[in-house]
Amino acid sequence: MNKITILIHCHDQPNIIASVTNFIVKNNGNIVYIDQYVDREQNIFFMRLESEFVSDNFNTNNFKTDFKTSLADKFTMKWRIYSSEAKPKMALFVSKYDHCLYDLLARYNSGELNLEIPFIISNHNDLKHIADNFKIPFYHIPVTKETKTNAEEKQLELLKSHNIDFIVLARYMQIVSNKLIDVYKNKIINIHHSFLPAFVGAKPYHSAYKRGVKIIGATSHYVTEELDAGPIIEQDVTRVTHAHAIQDLIAKGRDLEKIVLANAVKLHANRKVMVFNNKTIIFT
Repeated sequence: MNKITILIHCHDQPNIIASVTNFIVKNNGNIVYIDQYVDREQNIFFMRLESEFVSDNFNTNNFKTDFKTSLADKFTMKWRIYSSEAKPKMALFVSKYDHCLYDLLARYNSGELNLEIPFIISNHNDLKHIADNFKIPFYHIPVTKETKTNAEEKQLELLKSHNIDFIVLARYMQIVSNKLIDVYKNKIINIHHSFLPAFVGAKPYHSAYKRGVKIIGATSHYVTEELDAGPIIEQDVTRVTHAHAIQDLIAKGRDLEKIVLANAVKLHANRKVMVFNNKTIIFT
């Protein structure tokens, strides 16, 4: 059985849904999931559809060609079609914090994540033993102010040679430049605490504790040129009180970071995220 996922956005207009579903039926497909959304403010139609094809003669490339000529050109669609057989390849970038790395690798090892992890890149050697334990190649690429350009060139070489589809910054403590962002637009996922912009700097939890915050959170988003201002994929919060110590806030924050990042990775890997004008449409 062949299963495909179709993502579409275009200007809202009559007969889009009927045309797409009829096209699936004419190709002997069975729709197993369909959802759509119209942004009334910008008059943009979004749709996500999953369909199964039992015919042995089904060919994804031929289907894409027919879809383009029959539908996409007619409605001026921006569209993508993915085969379920092609798992996206994810590269992990890490530094010294290990909680997000452990969590993602554990989920990956248990089969929870629908993706492949060809390698891990780090600007430090501290977490190499974790990669070794999970039998995933680890590349140490140091980054300094003087070597940043060369370091990113090495990173790009690895990414391209392994046909990486998207990157996850699992607490990678370096600013990613346009050299990578331009190649992987809306394909670099970051995670950080949600104290920004109120509490910046190296010790945000300490600053938040001194102010007596009542809610802490985590945010996962796509990386853009403007720091921490990319389209948001997932967020979550938890409440704290005056009885919680700084270490309690840090522990709760790290738990949130793991969960939020894992959910963002799942949404992206399962083709459930669409980005339009720095805003995400998330299909459930």
